[in-house]
Amino acid sequence: MKFLASLLHISDPTLPIGGYTHSNGLETFVQKRIVHNRETAQEFVENMLKYNLKYNDGAFVKLAYEATESKDLKTILNLDQECNALKCPKEIRQASQKLGLRLIKIFKRHENFELMEAYEKAVQNREASSHYSIVFGMYASLLGIPLQEALFGFYYTSSAGIITNAVKLVPLGQLDGQDILFKLYSIMEKTAQETIELDRDLVGLCNTSFDIRCMRHERLYSRLYMS
Repeated sequence: MKFLASLLHISDPTLPIGGYTHSNGLETFVQKRIVHNRETAQEFVENMLKYNLKYNDGAFVKLAYEATESKDLKTILNLDQECNALKCPKEIRQASQKLGLRLIKIFKRHENFELMEAYEKAVQNREASSHYSIVFGMYASLLGIPLQEALFGFYYTSSAGIITNAVKLVPLGQLDGQDILFKLYSIMEKTAQETIELDRDLVGLCNTSFDIRCMRHERLYSRLYMS
């Protein structure tokens, strides 16, 4: 049962890594009135899962997980650099790096792994950027969490975070947010399975409109979130 405790811990939306300070571009979508009610908020989260996270951060969780199983630090560092290059919006790139660093700080106090120590040293030497998806995938593997469950946990915490932000930004009622989360369970499960089977050539699939709106967030007249 230890892997279950580890899964619950690493995918806890309230984990103190600073995720609550980032809307991942949602604030722009709300100010542009693209997301303005429960239906459009649910559509936003669903599209993030199916058309963005699956091909980007979710895919990197899976690839980092597999490289960690093989104790392949070189591949992990290459994945980190690839992930960094694909995050064009500065705020999104910096947020991912900060979340990854904080995740390491939490878990290394109680879990010591030689591979993670080598990765952290590479971050200190500026050979890696500590992206959250890479760190999440590594820890999921090192903690013995099965890949399917690790991906579901990653998609769950990502969705819960976006929904929490939507409740504040749109705004929505707390029950509206919970209704959206319930409706996304099957999509999270399906997306996790599709991520496992994803063609490597599709990793990093472009999300131009999302990137542009994330970049516009830097210049919004008023902002509640850092990204």
